[in-house]
Amino acid sequence: LLKRPLLKAIMHPKAPVLLIDELDRSDEEFESFLLEILSEWQISVPEIGTIRASEPPYVILTSNRTRELSDAVRRRCFYLWLEYPEFEKELKIVRGKVPDIDERLAEQICRFMELIRTRKLEKVPGVSETLDWARALVVLHQDHLDQAMIEATLGIVFKDKADVQQVRESLAGFMEGLGMHFKGLPSGEIPPAS
Repeated sequence: LLKRPLLKAIMHPKAPVLLIDELDRSDEEFESFLLEILSEWQISVPEIGTIRASEPPYVILTSNRTRELSDAVRRRCFYLWLEYPEFEKELKIVRGKVPDIDERLAEQICRFMELIRTRKLEKVPGVSETLDWARALVVLHQDHLDQAMIEATLGIVFKDKADVQQVRESLAGFMEGLGMHFKGLPSGEIPPAS
């Protein structure tokens, strides 16, 4: 029997912390399987039997709300909503995780993300997308945001085609919101590499 994370958590002699990240991305069968753990602190294995936790784990479930979790799972959880970080906090995160980033670029990225999160989008970008974008722009030797580079890298920040299109169409307004004014590229044109 391979001891995967759920079984390891149940068999651990001391109460471990078990993180189940993005449960909403799992299938409903896994969610049903998880119910036995969350309600009985045990796992049933057909050929072996039932394995009970001597010390129940502290379980943390995360969800990005790509689908609703079942009522049964939600009844077994305390709910905590985490807001997106404010500008200063996100800037501190970017500086800590992307140490080679130019200060002006870091500030512009965080202002852009703060502004973009006020829009109605299918998938609002999180801190993970902020960090991915910051790292990509550092690799591309950028020290500031400009409209051409934003247009060329929208796929790093936005994971929904409609969101990319919406942002592309209103990018001049976003840039004005950041206190910058740039001319857009003709549709479909890719900016030259720096």
